[in-house]
Amino acid sequence: MSAAVMPRHARHIAGLVGGIYLPRTADALAFAMSTYGIPLLVLATTNSAALTGAAFALEWIPRLAAFGWAGSVVDRRGASVVFHLASLGRALALAAGAVLLYLHPSGIGASVTVMVLAATTGVLTEFSYIAAETAGAAAGRRAGARAHRVQAVLLGIDQTATLTGPALAGLLLLTGPPQMLVVITALSLLAALLALRTPPSPVAPARAPKNQTDAGLLTGWRTIRSLPALGWLVTGLTLSNLATGLFQAAGPVIVVQHFGQSTTAVGLVWSAAAGATLLAVTICRFAIDRLGLWPVGAACAALASLACLAAAQAPDYRSYLFLVALLMAGEGGMTVVLRTLRSRLIPPEKFGSTLSVTILILLLPFPVAGVLTALTPPEALGHVITVCAALQALGLFCAFARLRTDPALHV
Repeated sequence: MSAAVMPRHARHIAGLVGGIYLPRTADALAFAMSTYGIPLLVLATTNSAALTGAAFALEWIPRLAAFGWAGSVVDRRGASVVFHLASLGRALALAAGAVLLYLHPSGIGASVTVMVLAATTGVLTEFSYIAAETAGAAAGRRAGARAHRVQAVLLGIDQTATLTGPALAGLLLLTGPPQMLVVITALSLLAALLALRTPPSPVAPARAPKNQTDAGLLTGWRTIRSLPALGWLVTGLTLSNLATGLFQAAGPVIVVQHFGQSTTAVGLVWSAAAGATLLAVTICRFAIDRLGLWPVGAACAALASLACLAAAQAPDYRSYLFLVALLMAGEGGMTVVLRTLRSRLIPPEKFGSTLSVTILILLLPFPVAGVLTALTPPEALGHVITVCAALQALGLFCAFARLRTDPALHV
């Protein structure tokens, strides 16, 4: 059937699949494999909890530094262009890393290569992520009242990638670091090619500020301050992410050293968590249709808080895996609410900058979690996680109590 006679709805779905969903799938899988694979590689190479935490922090700190610039560039150059170039750059960096690790598989050279690769791919991944999110938000606005369905699909893609990425990275790591990096390189190249089909996003008026990073951050910060519903939700999720980040950073130490499992078991935890999140996102997609954003978000917040408090005291690996999966399922439901609010409230011409600041705030706890893991003795990690879980519960309770009567969540 030609495009001229294809029904409008069918053309819309085809455009979403080819221009939004497929590029996002390749990029998300490359993101998940690199994010979880590199700390595993550090632990397998050094057998050091401190270096594993340091690697996790090093992986996230450059990402945070790139957000202001990334949002400004996406607003000015367009999502599809930035998506393509960032994915291509990541593929080149990963290919170089694979060659270096093949030539120098151990020693200081291998450690330096992995650390530099973590920082480089982290920065480039944030550019591609901001661009992909901007394109997805534009698709959500075009969907109108069904915006939450588009966001649920995008989150489902992310969680499917997280379901398969860590486990695949762990399996490939058994064959050798270069092999793992070659696969991520191929996925990044695929994302770069598919990004050429991504529809253009609204572009901000051309200006020449002295510092685009500062200008983008300032624009995004002002926009968040003008949207109380978005601000409260971001605040609650930021405190929640401190606990989640600690589980991610300390996961290799807890699973391998405390529970006596293999590195593959670490990936299995996050694959199971992604599977639970994917199920939760699917349920939330239909629950929001019937109940609205606030009831679904509040229920997910309660689930995440209770699961996090219990996971901090998990007696064995199986209960730990199950409780972390419940925690991430609750986080996934809250993320659907956040993404829907973002696409609904943020002005299109300021979306990239505001998204950058939003994600920057949400991700600040992750390098903090890496530092905490590096500084905390392994036997004391459970106590630190319990404190962070209590902060999470308090933050989410205050946020959703404040949002209960906000009209933005009852449209």
